This record gives sequence, C-alpha cells and structure tokens, in this order.
Amino acid sequence: MNLESKLYEFFSLSSFRPGQKEAITALLEHKHTLAMLPTGTGKSLVYQLPGKLLKGTVIIISPLLSLMQDQVEQMKMNGEKSVVAINSFLTWQERNEVFKQIRQYKFVFISPEMISSEFILNILKKLEIGLFVIDEAHCISQWGYDFRPEYQNLGNVRNQLGNPLTLALTATATPSIRDDIKASLSLVDVKEVIYSVDRPNIALKVEMLAGGVEKKKRLEELTVDLQGPGIIYFSSKKLAEQMAAELKRKSGKRINAYHGGMSQEDRILIQQQFLNGQLDIVCATSAFGMGINKDNIRFVIHYHFPTQVESFLQEIGRAGRDRKESISILLYVPGDEMLAYQLIETELPNELQLKQLKRSLLQYSTYEEWSKKERTLMLGQFSETQWRILAANVQLEGKLVKEIVDKLEDFAQYCVSRLAIKKQSIQHMLSWVHLNSCRRAFLTGYFEEAEIRMNPVCCDNCGFSIASFYSKEKTNNERNNEVDSWKKQLAFILNMKSGPAYE
Repeated sequence: MNLESKLYEFFSLSSFRPGQKEAITALLEHKHTLAMLPTGTGKSLVYQLPGKLLKGTVIIISPLLSLMQDQVEQMKMNGEKSVVAINSFLTWQERNEVFKQIRQYKFVFISPEMISSEFILNILKKLEIGLFVIDEAHCISQWGYDFRPEYQNLGNVRNQLGNPLTLALTATATPSIRDDIKASLSLVDVKEVIYSVDRPNIALKVEMLAGGVEKKKRLEELTVDLQGPGIIYFSSKKLAEQMAAELKRKSGKRINAYHGGMSQEDRILIQQQFLNGQLDIVCATSAFGMGINKDNIRFVIHYHFPTQVESFLQEIGRAGRDRKESISILLYVPGDEMLAYQLIETELPNELQLKQLKRSLLQYSTYEEWSKKERTLMLGQFSETQWRILAANVQLEGKLVKEIVDKLEDFAQYCVSRLAIKKQSIQHMLSWVHLNSCRRAFLTGYFEEAEIRMNPVCCDNCGFSIASFYSKEKTNNERNNEVDSWKKQLAFILNMKSGPAYE
C-alpha cells in the first residue's frame, strides 16, 4: 500500500511528519504501538489515517472535554462526518441517540471516566473495535507529571473490550514512564516509535529580572517588539484577564484572555479568532493549546514559573509548527518558584483535610449513611480536583466506613509521595532556569536522549540574537536609531553640529 497516496487522498497532504509513517505502518501491520511524538507533529493523524483503512470503530480516549471537542470539530471541518464525542456536553436525549446509532460512527471520542461506566462498556462491547487509542498516555502513570487516576482503569477497560489493537500517544514520557504505560495497559510485543522531544527551530531563552514591576514592564516590551502570533502563559486566571486588557491597551495589538473558567462558547470563539488570525496574542492558562492546530505561532512566553519540565515542553511546542524559527521566553524573578510550590500543595488533600474527613466518616457505618448526612458539607472542604482524585483512589461507593478509613491511610501516604515527586519536578525546572550550559542539552538529557547536534538557533547560553524575532517595525526603528547614533558620534569626533542641515 502506498501510504503517501492515501495521505493525499484523505488529507490532501503530500508528506508525513517525523514519526507519523512509522507509527501508522506498525498499526496497519496490527502491532500495538506506543508513539512519543513531539507537540506539533500531528499526533491525531497517526490514528485518523489507519482508522480510515482498518475495519471497525476507532475508540479514542481523551483527557479533556475541550480537547475532545476541538478534535471532533477539526475532523468535521476536514470532511469526516462519522465522528462523535460522548461527553457531558451532550444532553441525555442526544446521548441516547448516539448510543442507538453507535455503529454508524467510525471515530468515537470518550473520556476515561465515561468509558469505565458498565452501561457504556456494554454498548461498546457490541462493536467491532478496529483501534483503541489512548491520547495523552502519560496520564496513565502515577509517576508521570500529569497522572489522572481515571486512566489507571484503562487496562481493565481494554481487557473487557477484547484487547483490541492499541495505540498509546504522548509527547513527553521518560523511559520509565513509557514502561509504566505498557505495563498498565498489559501491552506485550509493542512497537515503540520514539522521537526526540527537541524542537530545533524553537530558540530557548530565560530572562532574569529583579522584581515584579520590571517583569511586567519587560512583558509589555516583548508584546510590542516580538513578531506574532504568540501565546503568553499565566498560572492565574485573574492575572491572564488583567494582563490581556492592559497589554491590549498599551500595545494596540489584538489580545484576549483564555482560561478554563470561561464559558464553552467564549473559549471556542477565542480559539477560532486566534486560528483565523483575528487575534495576535492570547494570554492563557494551561487550558489553552491542546488541539490548537495553528502552524505559525512565533513565540511562547511564560510569565509564571512552570511546575514541571514536561508541561513546559508541551506548551512551548505550540510554537513553530511550520518548522520556521520561533522563540520560547521564560521571565523569572527570584522566588517565582514559590507560587509553583503553592499550586502543587493545593492539588491533593492535605493531612488536616483527610483527618477531618475520617472524623466525619467514623460517626457512621456505611458510605451511603454518611453521604446522606455529611457529604454536601464535607465537599465544601475540598476543591473539585482534590475530591476527584480522592474518590478515584479510595473508591467510596458501596463501602463500609472501616474499609474507607483503611484506604484513606494508604491514600495519605500516596499524597505524601506524589507531593515529593511534584516538588522534585519544580527543582528540575529551577535547575534549568539557573543553568549556565546548553538549555537544549539539559532537556534532552532529562528524557535520557542521546546528545543533540549543535544548533544555530539554540538558547541564550549558546548565543543567539533575540532581535531576529522582533517585528519588522522594531528592526527598522533599531536600524534608524543605530544610524542616528553613528551620525552623532561622527559629528562629535569631527567637532561638528549634528542636525538636518548637516545631513
């Protein structure tokens, strides 16, 4: 089979990106495949093309509702009509219609939580599944940076579906995480297609600043100077909105904010405006970027300190998908990492919260008894994320309180271990920020890759000119300033007056 001709037939593309053809070939040879391909290399094509060529339904597990919706919309815009996402955006009636017509869909996107439902599993068991895809597969490993407890049941789900041909996709996973993914899914005889995390066309730069005022001023300068389009990442939804409004006013550029607290309609609108070139810059939280298929993003700035190397690489990887030179800039003020530490400490329940829960539970015999009287009040003591992780780990439903309390002891130990890993991740990121040697070599070394080749657009420690990333207007102004400066120096040397009359 000539895969290039099929690529052109279905997607009007003339060539594959790195790793795509190898992974697709393995799947067409019915080999389970683990593909680690850098952000921006078109991972979705790796299941879409074989999905069109293999018999049966393609099930795609996706971790985020927004990502799922984006991928479905993109496929529909590209002419694929037999695609659906089974998620909470569907009404009960719409979901029932999808279940009735499930055999008509070639591509079915679903969350790990929903596919674990016995009702939905029984529906899917009736299908001929040609390909079982786990997107963002690093979420499976409890030692990974973005572990989702709901992902750990996917090995069991896969088994119940008859162990279909499986594709695990990720952009960032160390060798030990990849081993964990294979073990969790019970995959044997796996074809691994592993490409470097390095994106050689993205220059890496860290700017050390004295304080918050200087940092804000520098961001304003970069917003004006840099060639767009671009993304600026923040850890705070509120600050993303405030800075978007302020930068828009001061720069005159088309800038808007994007974060998970916005309505679905507003998020889709901003995504479409950015994709269509109606926005120059998006000030965003980490919720923005997944599924954003925009080739010409020229810069990514991190205003706040990233909590781990892996997510940092995913975010900067949204730049330069057209393989043209782009730049990543991290703005750092000493002590910025403290916010990162605060963020990770609120992701998991702390010792006090777990003690309060245990004390509340011990007044009852079963979870159901406790739930009727105390659950609503107790939920107010936990964030949505904290409770979701606790519920997935402890599995409260239908248990005696004694069983739950025993499990809470284990969960408390898990929280301690997990927090230690996250703190270590921040330390890795901090080491990268303070590095005096090649930043790119550090990142590839983190993923245990062979040493990289020398790169003309590498990092600030290897030397490159940030001016090459400035807009043409900035470059012309600098050139004019340099000419003016040269004329003034010459006039001074010749003891002449400088001015228009002498030009």
